Amino acid sequence: MSTPTLHRSRPAIAATLRTADALCAERGKRLTPIRRKVLEILLIQHRSVKAYELLDLIRAEQPGAAPPTVYRALDFLVDVGLVHRLDAINAWTACMDAGGTPHDLLVVCTKCGAVAELSDPALNRQLADKVADAGFALTGHETELRALCGHCRPHTC
Repeated sequence: MSTPTLHRSRPAIAATLRTADALCAERGKRLTPIRRKVLEILLIQHRSVKAYELLDLIRAEQPGAAPPTVYRALDFLVDVGLVHRLDAINAWTACMDAGGTPHDLLVVCTKCGAVAELSDPALNRQLADKVADAGFALTGHETELRALCGHCRPHTC
């Protein structure tokens, strides 16, 4: 995705990283330097990022970084709720509200990779009911929708 990066302010990123450290400590987990760096890069990018793009960004600062290290860091960050795995586009994005309200709906722009985190418990219950009516039980709580954001959507007069 050749996209302009939407940067967050350094103080906002620092605050989110402090929250991430606190959440990990509360759960008896550790935000290691590589995990922290992966999360920081995702926060700075403020959009969805594919694994090898992330690896290239990490290698700019840590030339020896290897794919398994990045994938393990991403798996950890997803498990603790600091990063969302976007299966629809095979990418990851930082949770912009870590420690806040859980997000059950992620809207991903298929052109620029922007992500909106939404929560609608009523809609989530309706989806769970529909899935149950079909004889299934939900095993995950996030639903991804592919869309075009306001910047990428063609505007008509």
